[in-house]
Amino acid sequence: MTAPPFLFLLGAGGDDDGPFREFVLSRLADAHAVVLVGPQVPGWATPYLAGHIDADLTDAHESAAAVKAFTADNDVAGVMTYMERHVLACAQLAQQLGLPAGSPESMAACRDKAVTRQLLARHQVPSARALEARDAGEAVGHAGTIGYPVVVKPRAMAGSAGVVRADTPAEVRAAFELASREAEAGSAQYGAAGVLVEEWLDGQEISVETAVLGSGEVRILAVTRKLPAPAGTTQEYGHVVAAADPLLTDAALAHVIQGAVQALGLTRAVLCVEVMLTASGPRIVEVNGRVGGDLLPLLVHHALGIDLPQVAAALATGTPPQLEPTRHAAAAIRFAYPETTGVLERNAFPPGINALPFVERAVITKKSGSRVFAPPRATLADRLAHWVVTAESAVDCLQLLDEVAGHLDIAVIAPTHIASCTR
Repeated sequence: MTAPPFLFLLGAGGDDDGPFREFVLSRLADAHAVVLVGPQVPGWATPYLAGHIDADLTDAHESAAAVKAFTADNDVAGVMTYMERHVLACAQLAQQLGLPAGSPESMAACRDKAVTRQLLARHQVPSARALEARDAGEAVGHAGTIGYPVVVKPRAMAGSAGVVRADTPAEVRAAFELASREAEAGSAQYGAAGVLVEEWLDGQEISVETAVLGSGEVRILAVTRKLPAPAGTTQEYGHVVAAADPLLTDAALAHVIQGAVQALGLTRAVLCVEVMLTASGPRIVEVNGRVGGDLLPLLVHHALGIDLPQVAAALATGTPPQLEPTRHAAAAIRFAYPETTGVLERNAFPPGINALPFVERAVITKKSGSRVFAPPRATLADRLAHWVVTAESAVDCLQLLDEVAGHLDIAVIAPTHIASCTR
């Protein structure tokens, strides 16, 4: 019997990323023989892999040589990634190997927020006005031109790193310095180092899980409603996905998503498109050229029965994806952040919390003794725990999220003096 072709996966994540990455990798491994391409194999990923190619993914020549050596003796059907930092390398590698993929130019446009904004503006797709700033003084000038409040962010990063709302010139200066540090620190992995000053979009933020088929057809597969966050923070506090969401058939939303896909030249991908529902209609926040993070594929799987990782793998291997819903329910996730900056003294769910019928998982992600920061300084590193619930409706999910939150025991010791910090 002939062995099935392999699927290259660029990057799996770090040793601590299992709670958020393992579901996606497990779904890929359920349908494909996955070969990880990257410098490390985290322990949690090992059971799902059929092989590993040790390569530096920031070195295009090294990674290309390593995978071509593998393909000389093995049949490879596709290349994909679920990690933001590798989407451009993935498209470039697929092109070199003659495998199905979107163009590197379109993936580069997704990765570079300045280019994204320029293309959306050129094609008259509703978005946010944005200007690139070379220094703090220019950032203040741009903020005055755009009008307060503004968002200051790195030109190319992920996970809301360095993204800050600013309401005054002093806040713009501080935000520019933070965004600059994040941009420089991530430039080797994420691309262009630079800082944007953007129009603040007021409204409800959602993400639209979208499949772009090789034929150019755009399909909205799921809509994720983001849970409210404290004023002044740009971190994600949770998400809810429901099969009955009316936005799944909203013509205005579909028109904006279609416009963004065409403006960026996207032809084959699973996208996580962030959108703000404003009083004047939906406006594009960002277009991410990979499946969403924060366990969004897990929520979509429970709510609609659509397997986003396998849809992405199907597009990467040139096989027909399964796009039709098989479930009609809802699922939601919430993240716990500290309410006080200090040292985490206690952080625990009671025994048996995961045995509750509506709890898909409840996970502690920060150990006692850790230094943690409360909003608005909080980042992804300050998440204390997360929990996923399932129910028949979004309303039921929100109630169940609150119920689980009532079981989480958190204590933070606030220091008498907070030393200065770059965060």
